Amino acid sequence: MAEPKDVKERLLACLKELHLPAMRAGYEELARQAQQEGLSYEQYLLHLVERECQERRHKRVERWLHDSRLPLEKSWPALDLKRLPAKVVQQARALLEGSFVERHENVLVFGQPGSGKTHLLSAIGQELVRAGRRVLFVKCGLLVQQLLLAKRDLKLSRTLKQLSAYPALIVDDLGYVQQSREEMEVLFTLLAERYERGSVLLTSNLPFSGWEAIFKDPMTTAAAIDRLVHHSVILELNVPSYRAEQARKAKQGRAVAGERTSGGEEAKPVGGDAAGGGGGAAAAPPAAAAPPPPPKREK
Repeated sequence: MAEPKDVKERLLACLKELHLPAMRAGYEELARQAQQEGLSYEQYLLHLVERECQERRHKRVERWLHDSRLPLEKSWPALDLKRLPAKVVQQARALLEGSFVERHENVLVFGQPGSGKTHLLSAIGQELVRAGRRVLFVKCGLLVQQLLLAKRDLKLSRTLKQLSAYPALIVDDLGYVQQSREEMEVLFTLLAERYERGSVLLTSNLPFSGWEAIFKDPMTTAAAIDRLVHHSVILELNVPSYRAEQARKAKQGRAVAGERTSGGEEAKPVGGDAAGGGGGAAAAPPAAAAPPPPPKREK
């Protein structure tokens, strides 16, 4: 029969070989707990395996959040839901459940610059990752450049396949920058490739009526809209710019602070006594005092 020391060394070696760091770190603690609580071998093993699974899920979420390129500061808790229309809040809460990704449905968010479109989709994207779904966030201009470069290098099919590994693709700021016809052609290729195969979450400051300026051609525009709108949820953020509101509040705060400062200062008399004889000439200012002697140099 093997000695306890040998058993421990062999167990640690096996757990290391099997790449089970959480089990290796916690098996002794859980063994003592199981002994105290009278747990069966199966219960002890279950607790040990659950700890390993929990640690792996945590690390996977951290890795996927990093790989997603999502702006993590734009999270769901940081989202000011009071600014958003009640219908949009209801729709967004339903999207957090995430089943639309399995149904390959799209999410289209429209609104003026600063209305919170990017924050809303970033928050939803982070919750999707925490629920075990891979997400990629990319600015539309950068995505188009990547696709165009892949097409020139005859690697467009490979790039589209790589993007298909993400069940949810967030394309931010469609229509902010005017693109050439060739650039819009590769974007349309991506949308057509993901149709009913993967979800596209998209933000734009342009309504559908202005998309012909993006895709440069009526037929291409109609085809792109058709693929996006079919199986989609549309959120309209008809709210003022958050950045403009913050700037206005900051300006008002500075104005109030300035009024308080100026109101707290009392007028000070200049020159002679303001309560002196009526109409007399102002007293001459006192002669300037002689400058102090220079300090003596220390020895």
